[in-house]
Amino acid sequence: MTRPDPIERAAARRRGLAWGLSLVAMLFAAWIAGRMAERWALADLRRTARATLALQVSALHAEMQRQASLPLALAADPEIAAVAGLSLSQDLVARVNRRLAEVARDTGAAVIYVIRPDGITVAASNAEEERSFVGRDYAFRPYFRQAVATGSGSQFALGTVSGRAGLYLARRIGGTGGVVVVKIEFDGVEAAWRAGGDGVFAADARGIVLVASDPAWRFSTLRPLDEAERRRIREALEFGAAPLTEMPLHPVPGAADLVRVGRGAIPARTALALDAPIPGTEWRLHTLTPTGGAVERERAQAWIIAALVTGSACLGLATLVERRRQQRRSLAEAAARRNELEGRVAERTLALTDANRLLRLEIEERERVEAERQRAEAERERLGRELAQAGRLAALGQFAASMAHEINQPLAAIRSYADNAAILMQRGRNAEAAENTVAIGRLTDRIGGLTRQLKGFARRASVRREPVALDAILRNSLELVEGRARAAGIPLVVEAAEGLHVLGDGPRLEQVLVNLLQNALDAVAGRPDAQVTVQVARAGDRVILAVRDTGPGLPEAIRAQVFDAFFTTKADGLGLGLAIARGIVEDCGGTLTAADDPAGGAEFRLDLAQAPRENGSAPAGHPAVAGHEEAEA
Repeated sequence: MTRPDPIERAAARRRGLAWGLSLVAMLFAAWIAGRMAERWALADLRRTARATLALQVSALHAEMQRQASLPLALAADPEIAAVAGLSLSQDLVARVNRRLAEVARDTGAAVIYVIRPDGITVAASNAEEERSFVGRDYAFRPYFRQAVATGSGSQFALGTVSGRAGLYLARRIGGTGGVVVVKIEFDGVEAAWRAGGDGVFAADARGIVLVASDPAWRFSTLRPLDEAERRRIREALEFGAAPLTEMPLHPVPGAADLVRVGRGAIPARTALALDAPIPGTEWRLHTLTPTGGAVERERAQAWIIAALVTGSACLGLATLVERRRQQRRSLAEAAARRNELEGRVAERTLALTDANRLLRLEIEERERVEAERQRAEAERERLGRELAQAGRLAALGQFAASMAHEINQPLAAIRSYADNAAILMQRGRNAEAAENTVAIGRLTDRIGGLTRQLKGFARRASVRREPVALDAILRNSLELVEGRARAAGIPLVVEAAEGLHVLGDGPRLEQVLVNLLQNALDAVAGRPDAQVTVQVARAGDRVILAVRDTGPGLPEAIRAQVFDAFFTTKADGLGLGLAIARGIVEDCGGTLTAADDPAGGAEFRLDLAQAPRENGSAPAGHPAVAGHEEAEA
């Protein structure tokens, strides 16, 4: 039996040692790369999770702010105050119930109800439902006691009647001592959180989970509650029979923001736990972002890359060693064996070159992707600044166009009066010319009022609501359009009750009526049966002023957009008049609506609150009507 050559045995031992060291190096490099990739992945996940958390905090805060001012507005309503003040009028209670139902439907509130000072509910938006709140005693609720004591109160609790959790916002009604309450439910917010895939929940200052993407977390706690706190919660019926168990969160040693989420002895998954305060509340929003998928994927990629790089390096080193050994042996071999060895070395060198080139390409691709991401972030910030600037320019342009539109009407009337005054003075009719100059002065006061509105806009002045005589509004408005109507041969018919006063801003209501009359004259211009009618009538405690014309009317498609800004059917119109008019009427506490008159033409109706007259005597005449009779003559 031939014994192995000692040189071959030594070479075999060296090769075995080299392969063993190569394997150890590959494993060590893979471990180091995996740790680094895990840190990078967690850092990237933290940035993404923080951005997501900020968006979710903003969304939840916006949802809460949307309802925050509703109790304050309702508490100032005189009918609601009358109901809370032990009023026995069933008609008033029924009217308040209907109004609360409409407000709840329009604002998305779960329920709105009014509580007397003794804690008994007297009106509610769900009064017509089977599980109505009317007649129930809520004096035990903390939000009721807070509102009675301090003027406002809030509480997140489980409904004793509906069994549904929600945030109760309460406001004391001045004078009567009653309380109006708005309940907000977060079903839509929780559904959006569930759709996002991450675990999201909001907890109060005590650490009790109130709103959560996982229904099983609701009314869990982030820290243990003492027995006194549990007893107080049970007595206040805040969360029904909820056990108030701790959340299944287990901190990961060595990582402050990593937890394991699950139930039982073995946690199910690892998540990144972040939280942030919700402005204006004592709540904090928490997010649990799963780390398993992203971290494992990055770790596996790092392992593969590190193993390939280390393996390639070890293979290159081993190849170099082997080549040196083959070179030493080739000195004793023939030239043919030398050529064969050189061919094998060249082939292996090419493989190493290809591997290194692939690695460089991958590194360059990663650098390119990072640069592209940074450029995209800068582009998003630039677009945000440009959109904000465009919004400011659009608001400024709309306001400038509206002021030009409104000032143009009295300027045209001033020009007409000035021309008439010149003609009258030439004819020696100085008394009538003086009347025209008085009218010109009144119109300049009108323009001054418009400029004062501009100043009020700049300093956000509040809208005036004071008793104004409707006779004066009619007289001043008709004075601006009667010259145009007389020139076009269009009859103006006025049917108005005398001595009516309404609540509002007189000059701005004149602006609305002039706009409606001008639109009516435009609609009937050139028609054989042209006529514009103004009708004023009392309807209970409201005053209805209707402007009708015999024009082509308002089709349904146009009627749906007629009050939209910049919508117009005129070739030279701005589309701002009716939009501004509706805003003025609503500021005065009224409504402006458009309809198609069944008799032909269009009808615009102003519904305003009637104001008490300053004295008991009726005016001696009706100047608005008299002025129109003269215009028609």
